[in-house]
Parts: sequence; structure tokens; C-alpha cells
Amino acid sequence: MALGLLIIRLVIGLTMAAHGTQKLFGWFGGYGPKGTGGFFESIGIKPGVMMAVVAGLIELGGGLLFAAGLWTEVGAALIIITMIMAIIKVHGKNGYWVTSNGFEYNLALLVIALGVALIGAGDYSIDALM
Repeated sequence: MALGLLIIRLVIGLTMAAHGTQKLFGWFGGYGPKGTGGFFESIGIKPGVMMAVVAGLIELGGGLLFAAGLWTEVGAALIIITMIMAIIKVHGKNGYWVTSNGFEYNLALLVIALGVALIGAGDYSIDALM
């Protein structure tokens, strides 16, 4: 079980962290604070650039905490909050399936983060060492 939790935490946590770097630095095909901020403004999240930086920091920080298994519940909560906002502001109106830009992917990440938070980070985590 511990190895399975480690794999889940690494994949989900590092994926979330990478999404944060897209917003913060434009890495991995992202648009950086200005581009993401423009998108945020277009969906009513203002001020766009500042909120893009906040969202990027939450995704980066939450993802790294989750991946490391450090304060796992906090990292999971940051992922959950981010996914709830993505569902409310962008994907929810499009239905369930990701093929229609729906919330399928967001819900999967949310539930995985919640499940790990409820189970615990596992033996291969910083939480377990503390």
C-alpha cells in the first residue's frame, strides 16, 4: 500500500506542481502570469495577473507538499480548492466529460487528493518520518 500511495502522490502532486509552473513561469506550454491573467479576467476572476500568480503558487505549493507527503492534508486541501474553482469557473457548465471540456479530470484529481488525505500519505512520506 505504501508504494501505491507514493506513486499516486508523485504523479498527482508533480502534475499539479507543473500546472502551477505553467501559470507562474510559462513552463510546459503555459502562458505565464500575463496570459493566464488575461484568461482569468475573461472569466471574471480579477485582478487577473495577481490571481494567476496566486493560483500558480497554490498549485505549485500544494502539488509539492502532496508529492513529498509533507503536511499531506494541507497539500490535498490546496489541490481540492483549486479543482473546485476550476469546476465552478470553467468546466462545470460543460458537463462531465473532458472531451467536451467538462469536469471529469478535475473531479478525478479532487477525489484522489481527498482519498489520500483520508488514508494518509503512507510510509514513504515526510509525514511518516515526522
